[in-house]
Amino acid sequence: MGFILLEGGNEFHAGMAASDERAMAISGGKSAPIRIIPAAAAPDDNDLRAGSHAVDWFQSLGAVDVRAVPVIDRASADRPELARELQAARFVFMLGGFTRHLAETLMDSIAWKAMRIAYNTGAVIGGSSAGAMVLCEHYFDQASGQVMPGLNLLPSYCVLPHHDTFGKSWAPPLTRLLPDACLLGIDEETGLLNDGPAGEWTVYGKGAATVYSSSGQTVLIHGQRFVLPI
Repeated sequence: MGFILLEGGNEFHAGMAASDERAMAISGGKSAPIRIIPAAAAPDDNDLRAGSHAVDWFQSLGAVDVRAVPVIDRASADRPELARELQAARFVFMLGGFTRHLAETLMDSIAWKAMRIAYNTGAVIGGSSAGAMVLCEHYFDQASGQVMPGLNLLPSYCVLPHHDTFGKSWAPPLTRLLPDACLLGIDEETGLLNDGPAGEWTVYGKGAATVYSSSGQTVLIHGQRFVLPI
């Protein structure tokens, strides 16, 4: 199995360097292929700019093989040549933006199946904000106020991004809507990566992670490791 990187938003700022550099290291180093999925930025025609910004960011961290793959809608997510590129990647990163569009783009697609194969062979699959939310079993669709099915790479969980700004306000309703799930509140410029020796999660960045479970809340900061409940 590979690794999962969950980031709370405001990606490509200084606080994110720690988690992104660590993800690069465990994916094979600076020469390992990194592929960016900009689909969440497509509904407002921002995918090209956001993808270019992501490439610039990872190159600034020393990556030498990084590219934005034009998976922006369901049709492109079912293009075999793009799926092959994602399957060969060692680190696939999904940008933030429109969560529901990203989930519906990837759900049951050839691209997502390719990403699962990459993950099963040791790759890092990650994302920021919307990109982190869709990796869980559930995500909160703010527009409709509904809980929606995610890609379920992380069963029984739901990410609350931007937790230090608006995400924490989602906790009370989601606690009621998802009584059996674990909620992960992740601050901006903060990431979680399951890179511990026994699969423990580590917090990276300038903010905190808040784990909501049946036993209460646990707040963790940069460098702390923990085991997720459930």
